[in-house]
Amino acid sequence: MKALIFAAGLGERMRPLTDHTPKPLLSVGGKRLIAWHLEKLAAIGVREVVVNTSWLAPQFPATLGDGSDWGLRLHYSFEGPRPLETGGGMLHALPLLGDAPFLLVNGDVWTDYDFARLPREPAGLAHLVMVDRPVQATQGDFALAADGLVRSDGEHRLTYAGIGMYRPQLLDGWRARTHDDGAGETPPRFRLAPILRAFMGEGRITGEHHRGRWTDVGTPQRLAQLDAELVQADR
Repeated sequence: MKALIFAAGLGERMRPLTDHTPKPLLSVGGKRLIAWHLEKLAAIGVREVVVNTSWLAPQFPATLGDGSDWGLRLHYSFEGPRPLETGGGMLHALPLLGDAPFLLVNGDVWTDYDFARLPREPAGLAHLVMVDRPVQATQGDFALAADGLVRSDGEHRLTYAGIGMYRPQLLDGWRARTHDDGAGETPPRFRLAPILRAFMGEGRITGEHHRGRWTDVGTPQRLAQLDAELVQADR
């Protein structure tokens, strides 16, 4: 099994910390954010990881190398100076990921979720990990039904954790499922959420609710708070 780590974002809300360091390379709890993921991926048997990059891209191979420190083989999917959004970034990385289902994790989240819980073969086109809506979120992303299907709308909406198992076939015919302006660019730049929503209507996206720890490390304040919590827990 392979994995994809989204690490191409500009980290604008994290400035000035991200003026000279990409957000996934910021340190928290004694190690870089992305290193928490690499350790967990290696522990469940993942051996190849694709890291998509854009902002300050050369820092990733300079810092992480070829992945051998974690028993991994790292590949870098450079998107150019402007990130391709989540859908475009995934599409751009598919040649490195192959035809089998792959694990996806956002490089700017921290969680105690056990990646081993993810289905190696999702029942549909994707299996998403959902969490309770954090304080900073004005509304949830999707609803999780009792039958395990993810819906675009519902009474109790949860937040997508940025973790899931995906089949590459999710992006087959993607142009018919997005209206993003950047979809016509070369390479195309488009969001993944509208495509997921389209397949939710067909009952092809499953999910689960993680009730443990999860943090979207989106601001310097949240980074500092998480760092303090992890340092305290390690004592």
